[in-house]
Amino acid sequence: MATLRLALGQVNPTVGDLAGNLALAKAALAKAEAAGADLLVLPELALTGYPPEDLLLKAGFVAGAEAALAELAASTTSTAVAVGTVLALEGPNAALEAPSDARHAMGAKAHLVNAVALLAGGRELGVTYKQLLPNYGVFDERRWFTPGAPGAQVFELGGVRIGMTVCEDLWSPSGPAAQLAGEVALVVNVNASPFSRGRQRDREEMVAERVAQMGAAVAYVNLVGGQDELVFDGGSFAMDANGSVVARSPRFAEAVTVLDLELPEVTGSSASLASASGAVAREALSPLLEPEQLGDLAEVYAALVLGTHDYLTKGGFTDAVIGLSGGIDSTIVAAVAVDALGPSHVHGVALPSRYSSEGSITDAEELAKRLGIALHHVPIEPGHVALAGMLAGVLGDLPEGLTDENLQSRVRGVVLMGLSNAKGWIVLTTGNKSELATGYSTLYGDSVGGFAVIKDCPKTLVYELCRWRNEDALARGEQPPIPESVIAKPPSAELRPDQLDVDSLPAYEVLDPAIEAYVEDDLTAEEMVAAGFDPEVVDRVARLVDGAEYKRRQMAPGVRITAKGFGRDRRMPITNRYRG
Repeated sequence: MATLRLALGQVNPTVGDLAGNLALAKAALAKAEAAGADLLVLPELALTGYPPEDLLLKAGFVAGAEAALAELAASTTSTAVAVGTVLALEGPNAALEAPSDARHAMGAKAHLVNAVALLAGGRELGVTYKQLLPNYGVFDERRWFTPGAPGAQVFELGGVRIGMTVCEDLWSPSGPAAQLAGEVALVVNVNASPFSRGRQRDREEMVAERVAQMGAAVAYVNLVGGQDELVFDGGSFAMDANGSVVARSPRFAEAVTVLDLELPEVTGSSASLASASGAVAREALSPLLEPEQLGDLAEVYAALVLGTHDYLTKGGFTDAVIGLSGGIDSTIVAAVAVDALGPSHVHGVALPSRYSSEGSITDAEELAKRLGIALHHVPIEPGHVALAGMLAGVLGDLPEGLTDENLQSRVRGVVLMGLSNAKGWIVLTTGNKSELATGYSTLYGDSVGGFAVIKDCPKTLVYELCRWRNEDALARGEQPPIPESVIAKPPSAELRPDQLDVDSLPAYEVLDPAIEAYVEDDLTAEEMVAAGFDPEVVDRVARLVDGAEYKRRQMAPGVRITAKGFGRDRRMPITNRYRG
């Protein structure tokens, strides 16, 4: 048996920041070298960020990524590096012609590949190309890449044969990883696997299946960080050939996790590298303690915080502004924003109308006090009266109803965007998935903003997250940030006297499961009725969801936490007469 010291380099790159991403890789390499690691594994497309999308159509961007790879290779000494990147290859591709867009950018004879490169001793030693290109859900890799030729790069390090694969190539039971059965002692798999609820469990179950199939240990290294709607949650891990997880990296945080793996020595004709263990004095590592495993609500909340933090900071924003109504949605958004940015960078604005209850105003004030954020009061009555007066020549005295309600919402939107323009604060919109699904929001009103924190969170989940956040604070000996009165009161937009959400929508306990079935599970109305849903609820929900598609196309991006979020995942035609 041979001892291989492995470093799992879980990094948070920024798409397009080639210099910054290279610096992250070098910093991880320095930590791995200091620990005496034989091999550092960095995630899929770590040098470009994931997904680079149509940046890949710019020849200069691809050339810059190749230059970053060469510079990283030149910096390697005692520790080998496996790193994900993009490469432009000349000549025909036997598997598939290059996508037309990428072929146009790179030249008629070139094609792009999603690759993992092996670097050691100051140079590039080998490359494995991704063969299975996902084109489902949030993935669109066939737009830019061509699949690699069959086969996987195998190399020898310290007497151990190691295979390299890229993300999807490990997920398929009949994919490239299966070809390594009996050929290697370890498979390193570089990933850009985005978060959704329960995904970490799926990853570990999948890797256990591949381990049993291949008879080899697996090092699964994943990206971490937010990129637009996507959040990469890290959670890198190593599993031995018996199917036991022997090391885990933290979730939602950068880390270089170093471990010793006992692996069988296998001779062969693969490329051979000198082992760092023969050149660097080092002590045996103590058994690794696993990071605390997060519960379901804890990981969802962590995803919201990381996604919000990275969207703002990577985009150049330092501060956020939120309209605080005293309701549950703006409350959880404010709590997430404070945890992401710190209280001094979050600004609340109370925008009371003639219909706002005193309790809602005091709840907003109490929330701001507990979170430690400034709260500005901007009553909307003057703007409401002015706009109603402007319309009087056409509509006469404006009665209570939808037009008057939407005017109030739009006045609030104008105020928030005015503050955004004046201060440079990004507006965090507060709509949840239940509202976006049914169109229960006002275009250019409560929907305005640059980022939608809870866009993929159903209303019932919002309540659960608020309760969890309070329980988490109590467990840490802190004051719960969310007033209990906010959680206890029935939801209302407060745009007319005694208004409640249930006046316009089914109760959320009924609505949210129906939305999940119709949107996330893609059931037809007939299938939902057959599954036990009330026919009247099904008909109402289907009509609301279908009729709100045009609204959703105009909404801000937001954190994806389910397996099917609006936008990148679900792409429905706006003009659509299918009713099934």
